Amino acid sequence: MKTILIAVMAAIVTFIPLGSAAHAEGEGERRSLLRILFPPSPNYKNGKYRSDKSPIPRRVVRFKENYPAGTIIIDTSDRRLYQVLGNGKAMRYGIGVGRDGFTWQGKNRVSRKAEWPGWTPPAVMRRREAAKGRILPAYMKGGPNNPLGARAMYIGSTIYRIHGTNQPWTIGKAMSSGCIRMANDDVRHLYEHVDIGTRVVVRN
Repeated sequence: MKTILIAVMAAIVTFIPLGSAAHAEGEGERRSLLRILFPPSPNYKNGKYRSDKSPIPRRVVRFKENYPAGTIIIDTSDRRLYQVLGNGKAMRYGIGVGRDGFTWQGKNRVSRKAEWPGWTPPAVMRRREAAKGRILPAYMKGGPNNPLGARAMYIGSTIYRIHGTNQPWTIGKAMSSGCIRMANDDVRHLYEHVDIGTRVVVRN
């Protein structure tokens, strides 16, 4: 099978015309053939992942720690967020967390909530990304392509948030700059059960 695929790919490349107009047409034909040979995930549309679902389904689990109902516990090492329900139970969500050098821990409270939040990258992040040749916008309005996703819950006066994402495949991974990422379906669910002032405990 591998040999057949290699031969087909070689044929695709070999027979693409190299003239300007013909080359553009050939490129289109090659992309079409590649899509037939290697179809994209059904969750992709226009080059973007459109699923709002988490690869780690939320579920009610046992939770014996002594926290008041409503408290949000974030275990960055396990990449899980727990909202305490009381009676020894909690709702558990899969999350994305800060990559190496961007983890943190502490206690705080939810200070603000926003639906389809706009994104203002911190100056330090813009400088850091500019050094890599990636220019971030000074501001990006909320919407499906915004990296903060469908909802955001701001943690105290810090730069950190619990927020959705337009990259649900990053859930369960350490890839953020310190914020807690949730799939949009999960962040909507949590958002409806969180009040301003809710206690947030972040631990490694």
